[in-house]
Amino acid sequence: MQILDKNEIKKRLEDLEGWEFKDDAIHTSFQFENFKEAFSVMVRIAFEAEAQQHHPDWSNVYNELQISLSTHDAGGVTEKDFKLARTIENIVDAGE
Repeated sequence: MQILDKNEIKKRLEDLEGWEFKDDAIHTSFQFENFKEAFSVMVRIAFEAEAQQHHPDWSNVYNELQISLSTHDAGGVTEKDFKLARTIENIVDAGE
């Protein structure tokens, strides 16, 4: 999988509200009503991530979920990261 250059990453991020590029990864965070909602979304994302064989770096504290995506095998951001980011957005949007 080929690493995307910074210009391509920034261009693709225009279609993903709330995502940013730093430290060789794309990042976002979401806030939910409570821990149960945050964790429910994490479970749905986990199933999709497993299906894509691409797993996020993430953390959860109470109602906040922080996500970082980078293709570790490639050493940077690739198309796999944007595919998973779009999937994550769809899951979060469906839950609202």
